Amino acid sequence: MKTMAGALIATGALLPPTYAARLVDSRAAENMPRLWHRAVSRSLGVSSTLAGTVASGAVLYVVNHLSWLDIPVIGSHLKGSFVAKSEVGEMGIVGFFAGMQDTIYVDRGRRLRSAEQSSAIQQRLSNGDNIILFPEGTSNDGVRILPFKSALFSSIEGVGTEAIRIQPVTIAYTHLNGLPLTRNRLIEIAWIGDMALGSHALDFMRLGRIKAQILCHEPVRRVDFPDRKALARHCQTVISAGYRQLTRGHS
Repeated sequence: MKTMAGALIATGALLPPTYAARLVDSRAAENMPRLWHRAVSRSLGVSSTLAGTVASGAVLYVVNHLSWLDIPVIGSHLKGSFVAKSEVGEMGIVGFFAGMQDTIYVDRGRRLRSAEQSSAIQQRLSNGDNIILFPEGTSNDGVRILPFKSALFSSIEGVGTEAIRIQPVTIAYTHLNGLPLTRNRLIEIAWIGDMALGSHALDFMRLGRIKAQILCHEPVRRVDFPDRKALARHCQTVISAGYRQLTRGHS
């Protein structure tokens, strides 16, 4: 069985310097979460590779979402702040490092706050930060990608957002213990709906070695499309094609 020992050791080693750096200068601590994500991924037996060119500087990374595992895998490669549901902030040490990464929390039960949350994302992008968004709004079953919610792209509308780049990014889990991952086994990785994190994580640890692949696509801008719905469709089409490519063995 995989072990969390490596993650716990990394947490103990990174926690003091991360907290100290955060108190002095938030920018000084921005690389610490990436180190933590890498330690967590490796301790869980996950190796990951990235293909394509990663855009940087005021980029909205748009990524498909399969599992809680996406966070450490994506976080190992992309420098940016996640947009996550508010419950993540209450997950102990996970919530702590999410805070260190300046995660933007979305309260799914309070739609009246959507404009406020969109404004927070827009402000961060305007300041030159990178944001990582899962536009499906929830994780899927790993077999198909859910429709992208165009409302989640509202943060890149309006005056001053013309220069913001949107980069579609595909993540796929392709191998288990060196063999191509079948649909039946992929379901065991997927974190669907409101499944309990603890029990799902324990089941995942019994699987074995996992290979993940990340594919970065060509960045676009909001002004390249007539409206945000067209932008959302474009991102979904590109990411879905990339997902089929990766899961069929065409790296």
